[in-house]
Amino acid sequence: MNLNLLVPNLFWPDILQTEIYNDLSAPSLEVLLSKSTATTTPPQEIEAWLCKEFNVAKQKNDWPIAPLMLITDAPALAKTSKDFWMRADPVHLRIEQNHIMLADSQAFQISIEEAEQIVRDLNLNLGNHDFSFLPLFSDRWYIRTSKTPEIFTHTLSHVTCKNINNFLPSGAESIAWHKIFNEIQMLLYEHPVNQARESRGELTINSVWFWGGGTMPQSTLSPYSHTWSDNDLLRSLALASNTGHSELPADAQQWLQTQISGNHLVLLDALQGKAKYRNAYGWRETLRNMEENWFLPVYTALKKGEINQLTITALNETSSQRFEIKRSDLWKLWRITKPLAAQIETN
Repeated sequence: MNLNLLVPNLFWPDILQTEIYNDLSAPSLEVLLSKSTATTTPPQEIEAWLCKEFNVAKQKNDWPIAPLMLITDAPALAKTSKDFWMRADPVHLRIEQNHIMLADSQAFQISIEEAEQIVRDLNLNLGNHDFSFLPLFSDRWYIRTSKTPEIFTHTLSHVTCKNINNFLPSGAESIAWHKIFNEIQMLLYEHPVNQARESRGELTINSVWFWGGGTMPQSTLSPYSHTWSDNDLLRSLALASNTGHSELPADAQQWLQTQISGNHLVLLDALQGKAKYRNAYGWRETLRNMEENWFLPVYTALKKGEINQLTITALNETSSQRFEIKRSDLWKLWRITKPLAAQIETN
């Protein structure tokens, strides 16, 4: 059995802040990384990595995340719709000096009733445009249109906690979409939902973020026999490619008990939100838990021969790193175990 552990933000995003690794005990992870064969490539977002793994091509400007997610969020639409779909997720924007910083739904909660009320008013007031909003989930909104917009967008995960001025839609129709973006902000500024949220001390939903547009891919192809995660995009890709998919087990011991042969992809994304919001304490504690619940049992299983080959894929803000290790590599004494901070490479 072969295992690929996909771990976004395995390393802290600020490469100069090496003190974050002080007294962070992760001996099993350090051995696995040190004894492996490592390759480094330019950084890429988790959505792009998953699409490439399942042989989904980029469409004109964007990865087609929105239509793929319909497989999970609206299966009936996914089977019949030939339209162009784009995500238009609710966000909170905050002005800091000359920057506009974005927070996604990790920083706030929104009910489906609030989402439906906002979207109803957006559709009513933006009816002159050739698209409509659909709040298929409270924090996952979509745009549906018969025409493919000539814009390039950035994924929501990429712009979270960043200055959006550098990531607004670009392309031949960018000016028109910037106007739509501004119209939405004006409509939401004094919206009753936001007035109520503000009175309760909650973050307002004062904008949306456009990203992940495309039409349904014609085909997907999976290199895995089974995938394991709580990530809805990976679940959609598994469904599209007829690949087995299960929720993420509590730990590696539970995963090993499944005894399913073949190639497995396990997505451990609990570090991602902590890293993006620069929650250093939360990131360290989460990595400690991963060491105990995943890296130590996996290391033990590799030594016993229960896992033939282990790959750890670390997607970081400065690089993407792939660590491949077999049981025999554990006995290569010349590969000295190095601390986590020494494993980081940048491009």
